Amino acid sequence: AAGDVDMAAELVQELAVPARRQGRVTTLVRWFRWLDDRDAIARYPMVTALAALIYAWMGRPAEAARWARAVDRWDQENPVRPDRGVIGAWAALVRAFACQHGIAQMRIDADQAVRRFQEAGIVTGAAALLQGIARITSGDLDGGDAALADAARLGQQAGTDGIAAEAMAVRSLAAMARGDWVRAEDLAGQARATLRLAAEEDSYIAPLVCAAEARAAIHRGDVEAARRQLVSAQRARPLLTYAIPHVAVQARIELTRAHLALGDTAGARTLLREIDDLLRRCPHLGTLVDEAEALRARIGAERDPRAPGASSLTAAELRILPLLATHLSYPEIAAELFVSPNTVKSQAYSIFRKLGASSRNEAVIRSRQLELLDG
Repeated sequence: AAGDVDMAAELVQELAVPARRQGRVTTLVRWFRWLDDRDAIARYPMVTALAALIYAWMGRPAEAARWARAVDRWDQENPVRPDRGVIGAWAALVRAFACQHGIAQMRIDADQAVRRFQEAGIVTGAAALLQGIARITSGDLDGGDAALADAARLGQQAGTDGIAAEAMAVRSLAAMARGDWVRAEDLAGQARATLRLAAEEDSYIAPLVCAAEARAAIHRGDVEAARRQLVSAQRARPLLTYAIPHVAVQARIELTRAHLALGDTAGARTLLREIDDLLRRCPHLGTLVDEAEALRARIGAERDPRAPGASSLTAAELRILPLLATHLSYPEIAAELFVSPNTVKSQAYSIFRKLGASSRNEAVIRSRQLELLDG
């Protein structure tokens, strides 16, 4: 209110992550826009790095990419700044997280982030998490698992349980790839408990954890538990955008496997279309590309006599579904999501068809029955 940009930037730097954990998304966006309107995006690189990460976590890829580019420019243009060590660590972390130049470059950026954070004396599991993901998707399962174990330990030590939960989920999926289902199930359960402790069950991490738990449940023959996990994954799937392509693609690949194991070809095809869209934007995702190709060949040979149902809702449809439960009109929903009213109307009718509903109110009731929406 006083117009003090320096103090506002310092406060946002301190409060951004706690506010995000509290779910204060609207407040965060207002803070970032206020600073952006005052040309602060290039002057306060720590705030810029946080904004890039938080916009990515929020499922807003265009804003995430713009702020990430600003962090990168600052890192390149200020090689001798005394505070470059800390900010350089965050810049490398943002580059690794965005993974815009493929897994090979992500691995370099993640290694650099780990080294820079260590040099700055900062304890964080985030850099080790990205290092582990980059190694696993490069085909180095052993090296990736070791890095992820460090990420889980550091995440719990630093109180960032969301990082620990993601590390455990990826380790669980790696154990499944090895055929070690006892370890996989144990890690999936730890990931769920840790995610619950972090109060991030509606975050971008949730679909990955749900995928691990769904696959573990299918392996032990608990079909109902697997279906519940797949429904839970749908709620947060719109957050998985090209801003975090490694998580977005891996989670969908694992969810596709679960849908196929349950005989749900329509749901699997929807996920595969989203994977293909992501790979067109980010084609160099290491082993994930081969895994997607194998699924594509498998789905091509499948036949599903059933009409598409709730499991075939797209990420775009899942994004507008919560807004159908509000008082907002279609044009107002369109303005909220920065799309056209015709797009919202078309997606709403598609939702009605897939849910077997004839009206907006009926679709909301059906979504609550299916636990796609809160009661």
